Amino acid sequence: MRAYNFSAGPAILPEEVLKQAQAELLDYQGTGMSIMEMSHRGKEYSAVHDETIANIKELLSIPEGYSVLFLTGGASTQFAMIPMNLLGKEQVADYTNSGAWASKAIKEAKLLGKVNVAADCGKEIPTRVPRLDELKTTPGAAYLHITSNETISGAQWKVFPENDCLIADMSSDILSKPLDVSQFGLIYAGAQKNLGPAGITLVIMKDELAERCPETVPTMLRYKTHIEENSLYNTVPTFPVYILCLVTRWLKARGGLAGMQAINEAKAGKLYDAIDASGFYKGTAVRECRSDMNITWRLPSEELEAKFIAEASKQNLKTLKGHRSVGGIRASIYNAFPAEGVDALISFMKEFEARNG
Repeated sequence: MRAYNFSAGPAILPEEVLKQAQAELLDYQGTGMSIMEMSHRGKEYSAVHDETIANIKELLSIPEGYSVLFLTGGASTQFAMIPMNLLGKEQVADYTNSGAWASKAIKEAKLLGKVNVAADCGKEIPTRVPRLDELKTTPGAAYLHITSNETISGAQWKVFPENDCLIADMSSDILSKPLDVSQFGLIYAGAQKNLGPAGITLVIMKDELAERCPETVPTMLRYKTHIEENSLYNTVPTFPVYILCLVTRWLKARGGLAGMQAINEAKAGKLYDAIDASGFYKGTAVRECRSDMNITWRLPSEELEAKFIAEASKQNLKTLKGHRSVGGIRASIYNAFPAEGVDALISFMKEFEARNG
C-alpha cells in the first residue's frame, strides 16, 4: 500500500506516471534500452525533450518570444544566475521578502550587486506575503523578484505585482493553476515539488532578457547559451525530463491547469476548514495568503505535535513534520496528492483532537 506522502520535496508523483516509467524502465518503446541510457541527442530522447517543451507551452499558453529551458543546480542556482545575467553594475534589483526562500534569494543577489528589499514580512508570524500597496520599488530597477509560494511557511501570492521585469521563484506552485506568463520576464522552479524528480530546474524566460548578460559571465551560467542550444549545450538530465514529460501528459488528461486549480482549491479548502473548525489546531498563515500547496498549522504544544506526527505516520500519513526552522505541522498537497489522502488526514485530525484536546 502506497503511503499518503505529504513531503514538501522531493514530493509525491502521480501513480500512473510511476507505473509507466516502471514499465518502460528497461526497454523504452522497443529499443532494448532505458531512456536513461540513450544519447541526449538521439531521436528517441529528442522526441521526449521536444514534447515536454511543447506540453509546457500548451499548458501555460506561453506566448511567442519566450523560451522553456531545462537547467541544473536547482532553484538555488537561479538565485545567483538571475543577478549574474540581468543585474547591471550601476543598477538596483528589487526583491520582496516573504520568508525563508525569498531571503535566500536576497542573500545571494547581494553578493553580486545592489539590492533593494521592496517589502519585508519574512519573519512575521502568522506568515504572509507583502501587500501590493507595501511595495517600495526602485525607479528603473533591473527587475522585481518575488517567491510565489513559500513552501516552509505556507504563504502564497494570490495577485502578482505589475512590473516591467517581474521574476518569480515558482518552485512549489508551478503548473498548479493557470498563469498569465506575459506578466513575467522570467519564471523558475525546481522540479521536485510539482513537476517531477529532483535534477532539473524549469526556466521560462523572455528571450530578449538574455541579451543583457555581460560577456564576463561563464558560458554555462548564461541563459543565452541554453536558449540557443535548446537546453542541450551539455548533457541534460534526461530521465527527469522524461518524467516531466509524463507528468505534463497526466496534467493535460485531467483538464489542464484549470482542472488542476479546481482540484487543488477543493483539497486545500477542505483541510483549512477542518483546521478552522477546531479550537485545537491553529493555522500559521494569514488567511488571505494561505497556500493551496503547503498547509501549515500548530498544536497547543510541541509535545503534542511530536505525538501527532508519530501517530499519523502509523496511519500511513507520512512526512507531516514542519520544516526544522519553524516546527509545527505541514501538509504539502501538490497536484499529484490524492483527495482521499486529505480525507484520511482530516479523519485522523478529528480523532486525535478527541483524544488529546
